[in-house]
Amino acid sequence: MLKLILPIRGMHCKSCELLIEEHLKSIPNIKKVHVRHQTGRAEVYYQGDEPSPESLNQAVTAAGYAIGDKDKLPWVSRNAQDYQYLVIAALILFGLYLLASRLGLLNLSINANNNFGLLVALVVGLVAGISTCMALIGGLVLGIAARHADLHPEASAAEKFRPHLFFNLGRILGFAVLGGLIGLVGSALQPSNNFLGIMTMFVGAVMIFLGLKLIEIFPILKDKSITLPKSISKLLGIHRDDREYSHKGAFWAGALTFFLPCGFTQAMQLYAVSTGSFLSGALIMSLFALGTAPGLLGIAGLTSVLNGKKAKLFFMTAGLAVIFLGWFNVSNASNIIHFHLQTPGNAAGNAVTNNQAQEVRMNQDASGYKPNYFTVKKGQLVRWIINSTNPYTCASSLVVPSYGISRSLTKGENVIEFTPTQAGEIPFSCSMGMYRGKFVVVD
Repeated sequence: MLKLILPIRGMHCKSCELLIEEHLKSIPNIKKVHVRHQTGRAEVYYQGDEPSPESLNQAVTAAGYAIGDKDKLPWVSRNAQDYQYLVIAALILFGLYLLASRLGLLNLSINANNNFGLLVALVVGLVAGISTCMALIGGLVLGIAARHADLHPEASAAEKFRPHLFFNLGRILGFAVLGGLIGLVGSALQPSNNFLGIMTMFVGAVMIFLGLKLIEIFPILKDKSITLPKSISKLLGIHRDDREYSHKGAFWAGALTFFLPCGFTQAMQLYAVSTGSFLSGALIMSLFALGTAPGLLGIAGLTSVLNGKKAKLFFMTAGLAVIFLGWFNVSNASNIIHFHLQTPGNAAGNAVTNNQAQEVRMNQDASGYKPNYFTVKKGQLVRWIINSTNPYTCASSLVVPSYGISRSLTKGENVIEFTPTQAGEIPFSCSMGMYRGKFVVVD
């Protein structure tokens, strides 16, 4: 086989490579194609007559790219208008934050009895879809939706909106299957605090990256992307869709948000576990995911209809929001990761008979923990009594990383026992690291 080298402009990820390879392979006599977006080059192997420049150009253009050397982009924008838009976007975002705080949208919660019906699972989902869980899943979807609209300004509103229908469909069906499984096997599928923390940090980092691309202050990031290996991309069907998304990829991404640490989600997972039934667990989790859909689809819909200067300002505002939410998640996740466990002595749940227990009381509601600071003695059992008044909030998922304690609080009194073995601080928080407190251990 003979080889041609083609310079190609506009590539930024693995799916770009797959799309160009597919179009070039459709040309007669071309047997094999290797595309590298990092170098902006395509190696074309053929037998027989050499493909004409017209056919090569037509194939690359049909894929949405152009033949030619890629432009060298600067690190920082030199366009003064970009910074004007950034200031306006920051003011808009700050105004929206003040409005959400005044309306109480940042700490919405729901009161319900432990033996609630399936309708309440749907209502909890509606609340989660527009409150603190949006800092994790909503921020990620916002970044993806805005980036997709930015890269495809020629697409119709329906085309821009379609990937998010698949994302939410994946959430609903994925939550149904996984909810049914945890209904059968209990908490066996519940990942560790460290795993949840690392996953949250990774999602936060992706959000920050997407946000930096959206604000357009760093042009060098335009051709950079975080993508799956090419083999996985093919498995998910990315090579059969457009250059940025695949419906299969969006579907699976939605399903896998089941494992992201949101207190609302974990409260529903606890209820699904308690049913001991596949059908009940599936119904609870699917209705919860269905409840979150309006909030998530509302964000996607907004990015689908904007264009022109309004779109640029929206992308700037969205980018700043995504950066803030990403940093928020990375910072919170760092509080729940703990690789060096202290020796727990008498583990949680084991009573100490030789010494009198130290009893501490705490209330948990939608706004966190009150009080959240305790002083206890080393080497003596701590009996921690937590009164949960709002178990269907992020704060209800309580973790003590240094002692490996993880508890989903139920309505009423919850008792956790442990024995501190060394002086110092023992931090605790919700599973997302948003609501925090600590024990100070003295000799």
